[in-house]
Amino acid sequence: MRIRHALAAVATAGTVAAATVVTAVPAQAAEYSSAVKVKGVQYDAPGADSNRCSGGNTKNEYLTIKNYSRTASVNLRGYVVKDATGNRYTFTANHTLEPGDYVTLRGGRGTDSDAGNVAYRQNCNFIWNNDKDTIYLLKPGGANADVHSYTKRANDSDGNGYITYHG
Repeated sequence: MRIRHALAAVATAGTVAAATVVTAVPAQAAEYSSAVKVKGVQYDAPGADSNRCSGGNTKNEYLTIKNYSRTASVNLRGYVVKDATGNRYTFTANHTLEPGDYVTLRGGRGTDSDAGNVAYRQNCNFIWNNDKDTIYLLKPGGANADVHSYTKRANDSDGNGYITYHG
């Protein structure tokens, strides 16, 4: 959870008065009004990293995106997932998430399945760094739907390479 700090300074007749306002609000709740959010990320695929398309483990690195709306369906076509250095994946086909539904975006090559709740990046390189990174989920127009930064040390207390954001 991020803590926001606001500092207001008012100058009156040579006197400076300062007030500090601290509000504890999750950054995502305060900044982004999107039903579609990152549920969690397996940023460090189990085993030794191997980005070979045949026999590698990039399919075991994944991001789960969930529709948290209770009533609205969301088509992910045009949504973008990217990291801090600009590696990106764009949902180019229709992939509809019903209320409460999710999709697992996996590395590697495979067949996307709306019914199986899976999409593949069609790229055998890892996207998420094993030590730290930032995950951006962008709406089709480019606005942030959800953003999370992580470090292995601060956010993965059990060391399993998986972090949950919105349970």
